[in-house]
Amino acid sequence: MPDPVSFVDLRIRRFVSERVTPAIYREREPLTVTAWDVPGEPVPFSDAVGQEFRPFTVGEEWSRPWGTTWFHLTGTIPAEWTTEGTAIELLLDLGFVTGHPGFQAEGLVWDTDGNIVKAVEPMNNAVPLRLGPGDAIDLYVEAASNPDVQGESVYAPTHLGDLATSGDEPLYRTRIMDVALRDVTVWELAQDIWTLDGLWRELGDELPRRAEILRGLERVIDAVDPDDVAGTAQAGRDVLAPLLASPAYASAHRLVAVGHAHIDSAWLWPVRETIRKCARTFSNVLALMDENDEFLFACSSAQQFAWMKEFYPDLFARIRERVLEGRFVPVGGMWVESDTNLPGGEAMARQFVAGKGFFLREFGIDTPEVWLPDSFGYSAAMPQIVRASGSRYFLTQKPSWNETNVMPHHTFAWEGIDGTRVFTHFPPVDTYNAVLSAEDLHRAQRQYKEKGDANASLVPFGYGDGGGGPTREMVAAAERTKSLEGSPTVEMASPLSFFERAEAELPKPPVWSGELYLEFHRGTYTSQARTKRGNRRSEHLLREAELWATAASIRAGLEYPWAELDEAWHTVLLNQFHDILPGSSIAWVYEVAEAHYERVAGVLEGIVERSLAALAGAGENVLLANAGPYGVDGVPALGGGSASAGTDADGVRVDRSGDDITLDNGLLRVVIDGEGLVSSLFDVVAERELVAPGERAGQLWIYRDTPAQWDAWDIDVHYQRHGSAITVVDAIEVVSEDARRAVVRVTRSHGESTFVQEFALAADRPTLDLTTDVDWHERQKLLKLAFPLDVHAERASSEIQFGHINRPTHANTSWDAARFETSAHRWVHVGEPGYGVAVANDSTYGHDITRSTREVDRGGDGGTTTLVRESLLRAPTFPDPHADQGRHVLRTSIRVGADVLDAAAEGYRLNIPPREITGADEIAPVLTVDDTAVVVEAVKLAEDRSGDVVVRLYEARGSKARSRVTAGFAFASVTETDLLERDVDQQALVADDDTLTLSLRPFQLVTLRFHGVTPR
Repeated sequence: MPDPVSFVDLRIRRFVSERVTPAIYREREPLTVTAWDVPGEPVPFSDAVGQEFRPFTVGEEWSRPWGTTWFHLTGTIPAEWTTEGTAIELLLDLGFVTGHPGFQAEGLVWDTDGNIVKAVEPMNNAVPLRLGPGDAIDLYVEAASNPDVQGESVYAPTHLGDLATSGDEPLYRTRIMDVALRDVTVWELAQDIWTLDGLWRELGDELPRRAEILRGLERVIDAVDPDDVAGTAQAGRDVLAPLLASPAYASAHRLVAVGHAHIDSAWLWPVRETIRKCARTFSNVLALMDENDEFLFACSSAQQFAWMKEFYPDLFARIRERVLEGRFVPVGGMWVESDTNLPGGEAMARQFVAGKGFFLREFGIDTPEVWLPDSFGYSAAMPQIVRASGSRYFLTQKPSWNETNVMPHHTFAWEGIDGTRVFTHFPPVDTYNAVLSAEDLHRAQRQYKEKGDANASLVPFGYGDGGGGPTREMVAAAERTKSLEGSPTVEMASPLSFFERAEAELPKPPVWSGELYLEFHRGTYTSQARTKRGNRRSEHLLREAELWATAASIRAGLEYPWAELDEAWHTVLLNQFHDILPGSSIAWVYEVAEAHYERVAGVLEGIVERSLAALAGAGENVLLANAGPYGVDGVPALGGGSASAGTDADGVRVDRSGDDITLDNGLLRVVIDGEGLVSSLFDVVAERELVAPGERAGQLWIYRDTPAQWDAWDIDVHYQRHGSAITVVDAIEVVSEDARRAVVRVTRSHGESTFVQEFALAADRPTLDLTTDVDWHERQKLLKLAFPLDVHAERASSEIQFGHINRPTHANTSWDAARFETSAHRWVHVGEPGYGVAVANDSTYGHDITRSTREVDRGGDGGTTTLVRESLLRAPTFPDPHADQGRHVLRTSIRVGADVLDAAAEGYRLNIPPREITGADEIAPVLTVDDTAVVVEAVKLAEDRSGDVVVRLYEARGSKARSRVTAGFAFASVTETDLLERDVDQQALVADDDTLTLSLRPFQLVTLRFHGVTPR
């Protein structure tokens, strides 16, 4: 006997699909269509409408991948159409295929005056028209033929990700270009049924409410005449009205629904298309606001607002009106929703300086919440940076993707490395693209972790990733679930409203300390190495340019290059978006990013050159300009002078014995064996060997890299079972041999790739420098550089923004085991009490650091090997099938006998080497600090262009510090500010002439503003 529930279910589904849905539009009338195919990149409306449009028949194919076709639609609304209980709309189907909006064809509708009306896309293809029967229709549709790069096989290599390889064959065929008459009552009936049909499926079999809804839905089928749905739809609504009016339980979970459209600033589309996606999505949102007074929309990323201001000023003016009403709500306070693992400290700070600064200037709004739902893990430095920006709250969604462990909280205080806490929410709905279905709502209620202590969560709703945003169907679902028996309650409100209520409800939240590590997407620390190098280089060039431009402005009267620096920063910040810098976008994105970095480098090099020339004056003296925070080769930090000459006694000796080559500078002795590997790394001062017994350092390993999914994103743990050392040696030679520096070059080959490693030892430095020059032509392989060290390290310290994080080298717990690949900035440090080793890099982020014991009964010495491995390159095939192919130059250094401050100094030395210049005068330090634990991260002029100097510094050791900071310029007073350079205390800091004394807690970030600056 058939299951009665299944039988009713089938009746409901068929009734909706065959009767209700077709009856939503009473009438449809085709329009006359002409078309113009844009021959190249998109053009503005004013250019398009002046072109010659050709006749076009609905049903034709249109445009190549990534192309644009402008359609001109004309016609007349039938005079006999009635407006009572109906709405006149434009109905378009550009050839939409099944799937999520934002990943295929989209269109933007314009009127003849050049005003944007609304967008069309899958799941949202109707455009309300403010016209009546007999009125003429004259509209344009800017249709984008964006390909579905993911296709049916999500991870297959694709030619569609690059304009040059995407082909010329049209992808879409138009289906509908009509003016249509929507029956509002039938549409409302469809929403009633959708809400209740979803609800009963989430309720338990034993609940009377479930049976009540099923019977009600069955009665609707009886009440609505299949031959006259329009005439009997209200009767169907009347049947369901009591069911929808039954209020929610007092204990129901309370959801704050926030309209949202997570628009990736680039991903499976280029930045140029993101700009159009924003216009399409925001026009949808504005149209929806015109229809519903309660609906509001939260939008992050100041960059996207800035694009609208630049490219769509009329649309931006409409957005501004809604912002000032409090309905189009800027959130996040960042320039883009950036990655947080890879950007450097100052870059992370500038995300907020640029983002919040834009919102303050344009709207007078200081966003209190940080909105990062989709970034690939969250740095333990973020709580302090968030609070230093003036924000109080943090929202993320991504930890719901964890492969192994479930986060224990949804609302909690997140504590960073300096002890700062930020009130954080992690929506239990487990998506930032909710549609407000019963499934969404009940998932949030079911999974919410703080039950018993609190009972509210936030649900972002709207189509996202590729844009689209909320639809009127989603808003209808929110209205029906405000208070509905059996369902969580839903209220459309702002993020701030939610956070304030949640904070009041949970005054003593549980605490999560440290990073929010994502147990997924670990390959994003390594993929697209050129972009990562471009980011690193740009960050340090920006530091140099700002430092020297500030000094030149004060001392030489050189005009500060505001516009050039702002544009460079905005470019770098955009490229730190969480699908660009991590390496998870299509090829087109990286072609553009690399061109951007090249342009930025040219601009910044010019600023540095002009500034240093003004500071040093005309002359022939050879000087070194050191923009780093530590002295190098005798040149003070943040200044310039002559390098120390050194002596022959301090020089480097090269000895050859059999196949071994030994480099010795009196501090470090390095032996490179006949296979071109470091068989000995001996600390002469400590009389200690650092290469673990039976091991060799500096060895390249290549691994099979075939993740189960998400190629460019993921490194799966099983890669560890499929690796081999690259041992073939083509040549070993000493290529430089003098008292100051000796270099051994080793050339290897493997498969289609070649590897040239140079091991260099300089005088007076206990550091081995290693350059790895790779011509990389592997596919789905991972290249690592290994250093097995004879140190007993229970933990590894890895640099993050404004400090470092300590991670265990063991795998005691599932949390430890899942952290098998980690990110670090310029350095990692491993050691035991009293002794350590630093491994620094100039562009590498991915690392794995593990520990193993050498057992005595198996021939070992009972010691411990700590294996430090850098992940140099990958070769994923999706979404960019040619990712990382070609030449790469990566630099690494090994400093022995190092503590974490030595590691920090080594990281800066490798990334900001002193510049050789010629001039007449040495450059006095712009600033001096008497404690090496206090690191100056940025020196710049104040954003308000007052001429004040802003200095950002932090405590780097992880302990309290007391330091004297001396300015190399005169000033009237100095105050401590937040990141946006607003005073955090009205009283000026006490300075003794040109020096002030600071007391810092571990890892504390401090921004100082020097007022009344004059040359000294």
